[in-house]
Amino acid sequence: MGEYFFMFIDTIFGFVALFLLVKFLGKSQLNTLTPFDFISAIILGELVGNALFEKKAGITEMAFVIVIWGALLYITELISQKYKGSRAALEGQPSIVIHKGYLMYDALKENRLDLNQLQHLLRTKDVFSLEEVEYAVFETDGTISVLKKSDYQTPTKGDMNVPPTPVKMARTLISDGEIVYDNLQEAKLTEQWLINELKQQNIESVDEVFYAEWQEDQQNLFVMPYYTKDKEK
Repeated sequence: MGEYFFMFIDTIFGFVALFLLVKFLGKSQLNTLTPFDFISAIILGELVGNALFEKKAGITEMAFVIVIWGALLYITELISQKYKGSRAALEGQPSIVIHKGYLMYDALKENRLDLNQLQHLLRTKDVFSLEEVEYAVFETDGTISVLKKSDYQTPTKGDMNVPPTPVKMARTLISDGEIVYDNLQEAKLTEQWLINELKQQNIESVDEVFYAEWQEDQQNLFVMPYYTKDKEK
């Protein structure tokens, strides 16, 4: 019984240690993997290697560790789904690394992303000059999303001899039934304004809304209520 207890402790320690290591390395080291995909790949590879080459590690021991590991991942997913506040710590948050055409040095430093890496990520989006970018968002899986300046969008307004217009970025105001107050404040909007906009679309409560976004010069708030197959019926 004591042997299994120590195996349990070792597995818990490995889970925590690898998670902290992945967070320390930063998103740029993960490419398209999420942190827990990265951890799972390492652990599963180690377990298979031990099962193949370690004579002392039998099928029973390997099965025990795999069950513990699977349970830890399952519990982590449940926590991130049930408690929205835990998502930032467990899954990370997207970071705006280029804002209105300006490089955000603090965001680059926070994500341990140097200029060469940023340029590489931009080239994967067919962007070969920083001058073309109005907004760039460094995603939690290590990829980048780009919104080009109006002059460089396809088809370009420069080619059509149309004066360039300001680029507007949509802001998420409601996510999973909760108001994103940071975005609401950044957009210089009020909670009362948001509630009034919802009522105009026959929505009485923020809890009814799965997702809502707004951008400047947009006449109406874009709202997606919670939708299930039961409602379809």
